[in-house]
Amino acid sequence: MSRHVAIVTDSTAYLPQREMERHGITAVPLTVVLGDRALEEGTEISARSLAEALQKRRSVTTSRPAPEVFARTYRALAGSGAEEIVSLHLSAEFSGTYDAAVLAAREAPVPVRVVDTGMVAMALGFCALTAARTAEAGGSLDETVAAAQKRAAGTSAYFYVDTLDYLRRGGRIGAAQALLGSALAVKPLLELEGGRIELREKVRTASRAIARLEEVAVERAGAADVDIAVHHLASPDRAEALAERLRERVPGLGALHVSEVGAVIGAHTGPGLLGAVVSAR
Repeated sequence: MSRHVAIVTDSTAYLPQREMERHGITAVPLTVVLGDRALEEGTEISARSLAEALQKRRSVTTSRPAPEVFARTYRALAGSGAEEIVSLHLSAEFSGTYDAAVLAAREAPVPVRVVDTGMVAMALGFCALTAARTAEAGGSLDETVAAAQKRAAGTSAYFYVDTLDYLRRGGRIGAAQALLGSALAVKPLLELEGGRIELREKVRTASRAIARLEEVAVERAGAADVDIAVHHLASPDRAEALAERLRERVPGLGALHVSEVGAVIGAHTGPGLLGAVVSAR
């Protein structure tokens, strides 16, 4: 019988709760600082509350988990029988979460492999699900890490935002800074590339940008077997409409998740976010 490999991720994976429970995945929460209050993502602040705060132009920042939070998580899993742990996290370009996990792993009572997936949202979530299924099938620590990394390499994420202002404030637009001079005149279509947010296309209107988001996702999927996630913030109708069109147009579609992003990602994208994650199975 193979050793028990436990899977840890963070709250920005936005995995459905039922999937986390089914596969025994543990998510360590990041923190949203709203005014002078530090709130845990997923339990102490909702996406709706975050969207309302942003619309009122309240001060919102985000913070990584402290290393001790990871240390407690690793100790608890070891105490529950885990003999090894794979800890999968959002891109280190976005957050110090990976670094905090690395620090905690050094003192863990069992071997911990910390992986910077270069992903975020369900692009990270799909990696965690693949790792969990690999471990469930008897995969070793190395095999579980390799499966997650392979899934990350076959995953693409594209998204539209109503304004670059939130990304600019948080310093997370990378090469998309080229848009700043004309941000009011264009609607950007962005993508996750090399763990960073990069500009893919400039489009003149929101409707055209969303149409291009759909086309890019369909082209990326092709005829391959893929899972897709559609994310949004305060735009449920847009998200459902996009998901329905992708369901009709992607022949190899497996799982299709539609969900609102949490407060941490929402703080950097703002209301109106619409994203599509395409992940080869």
